[in-house]
Amino acid sequence: MPSIDGLADRLSTYLAADQVNLVRRAYFYAEQAHDGQRRRSGEAYVTHPLAVASILADMHMDHQSLMAAMLHDVIEDTGIAKEALTAQFGETVSELVDGVSKLTQMNFETKAEAQAENFQKMAMAMARDIRVILVKLADRLHNMRTLEVLSGEKRRRIAKETLEIYAPIANRLGMHSMRVEFEDLGFKAMHPMRSERIRAAVRRARGNRKEIVAKIEESIHACLQREGLQGEVTGREKHLYSIYQKMRGKRRAFNEIMDVYAFRIVVDKVDTCYRVLGAVHNLYKPLPGRFKDYIAIPKANGYQSLHTTLFGMHGVPIEIQIRTREMEEMANNGIAAHWLYKSDADEAPKGNHARARQWVKGVLEMQQRAGNSLEFIESVKIDLFPDEVYVFTPKGKIMELPKGSTAVDFAYAVHTDVGNSCIACRINRRLAPLSQALESGSTVEIVTAPGARSNPAWLNFVVTGKARTHIRHALKLQRRSESISLGERLLNKTLTSFDSHLEKISAERIQAVLAEYRVDVIEDLLEDIGLGNRMAYVVARRLLAESNDAAPSPDGPLAIRGTEGLVLNYAKCCTPIPGDPIVGHISAGKGMVVHLESCKNIADIRNNPEKCIQLNWAKDVTGEFNVELRVELEHQRGLIAVLASTVAAADGNIEKIGMDERDGRISVVQLIISVHDRVHLARVIKKLRSLAGVIRITRMRA
Repeated sequence: MPSIDGLADRLSTYLAADQVNLVRRAYFYAEQAHDGQRRRSGEAYVTHPLAVASILADMHMDHQSLMAAMLHDVIEDTGIAKEALTAQFGETVSELVDGVSKLTQMNFETKAEAQAENFQKMAMAMARDIRVILVKLADRLHNMRTLEVLSGEKRRRIAKETLEIYAPIANRLGMHSMRVEFEDLGFKAMHPMRSERIRAAVRRARGNRKEIVAKIEESIHACLQREGLQGEVTGREKHLYSIYQKMRGKRRAFNEIMDVYAFRIVVDKVDTCYRVLGAVHNLYKPLPGRFKDYIAIPKANGYQSLHTTLFGMHGVPIEIQIRTREMEEMANNGIAAHWLYKSDADEAPKGNHARARQWVKGVLEMQQRAGNSLEFIESVKIDLFPDEVYVFTPKGKIMELPKGSTAVDFAYAVHTDVGNSCIACRINRRLAPLSQALESGSTVEIVTAPGARSNPAWLNFVVTGKARTHIRHALKLQRRSESISLGERLLNKTLTSFDSHLEKISAERIQAVLAEYRVDVIEDLLEDIGLGNRMAYVVARRLLAESNDAAPSPDGPLAIRGTEGLVLNYAKCCTPIPGDPIVGHISAGKGMVVHLESCKNIADIRNNPEKCIQLNWAKDVTGEFNVELRVELEHQRGLIAVLASTVAAADGNIEKIGMDERDGRISVVQLIISVHDRVHLARVIKKLRSLAGVIRITRMRA
């Protein structure tokens, strides 16, 4: 176990004496605060904060981070207030400690909700000071190292959370060494038998491979010496969880994965990296398409290196990474290396640190837009994908996006307003579907239009958390404004039948009804009516309570324009189109569903003024409406092509087509076509009837 004296000796190699003394003081304060508390293993509780500080010391973190590590459980576990810490150690340290502390004063319905709220609180603290996440990661790492004393169920729950959130965060911040340890410890806790079997297999394979590894290493060394290049060559081990993931994901046997030999060459400067690359390509033949230059285009987490795969002796594949010492340190410690290399405490963040700040800023933006903590944490998980694609804006700027991202993800990465008003895209100067997955090296141009809106269908293919969160947020705002508009129309329609109008109702009466329904503003009440959560008929009767006995007078039906958006749906059972006699069914949470007057599904509630409302089509209806036709005709060659071209000739569009044979001579074709109105439908049917061999055409209804 580390001791405070041993830690102080290590800290004195890179911190000033007064800073080391402040860390010591924080330790003794924590020791006193946790006096009498013990860990599950039986050790004094203060051993845990000391171990967390020791992990941060390995990363050469500053004295404030180390003090926060010593005190990180004081607020949560000892009842000492944040104000007391501020008085003793200053505001910066107390803010760090508060950011790491869990939400202990609130009760949550589920464990998942509690974890989500805790992460949300930590994300906000990270935005103020990025060191919060480094202290939290070190805290989680020590907890993972001492997991054995917990029950099996608790071990698995903590390991799952680590693999899903903390390992990807460590990766996102470029902290490779910590990520590897998180993954291997999490794998061991989640699947102890699988972990042990892979570990034993790796041990056996290492013994069998020793000779080949030594030969390859020797030949690379000799090659570098011949070229007069200095570099350290080391064999690189694959970690257990990565082997397991590849075996599962790529469905490969253990031997296939272990057939690849991996080496790392660490040199003094960037220029030497490229010269070493040329030397090893002369030594062994490179594998086409397997070279990646992460020095020129670093990964999103700041990782830099040259990657190449070679055909070694006897056709053995060799993976080689070439990087400088600073890149090696950055690869292992990521953002923590910022504190190791920075020369001035006040200098502006750059490189890895700037990227981390950018990511945290994005996380905070998602947190502000998310509907709740569970939605937020889902977005963050999506955003922690380790693989990236690199695409270009039309002006040549490089954008990093997760693998599988689409043009919509790109649009939201550029700016929220670009995403919200996006209508089309060009990939490499050619029009392409918005759902097309982007590939590295593509140039993406977004076509926008004023007044365009987010499309709910985008949620089916977007990948980034930012895009998902902003689309949901835009749809909520759009749905609210449309619900208020429809609610107002429905309420005024009902009030008109009582010879009244919303503007004629006194402000006092409206306030009384709002208080009765426990809503703050009239817009909230109208939104509820538009969504079908409250009946316009009932609300109208409450607003006109003083003339409650008045009978409703017949009034014209409510006009439907077809552009009401998210709060107006067309029933799939009877597929009404403009020109059909229609009725509206108010459905809770969905708004209004338009049915045919003759639809059997609403026969029972047809005359109930609380559930249904008389509708008609406005003169300026726009849009396309689906309708299903059943066409019986004599079987003939090229039948589908003839039907498709006939519908197209009448300006119709086939959405879906299906066919079955009644016997060898008669075929029955089901067509779902989109038309503008009944007149357009009649034109399509007339064209179809003119075809030779057509026996009967029927419009399908409920």
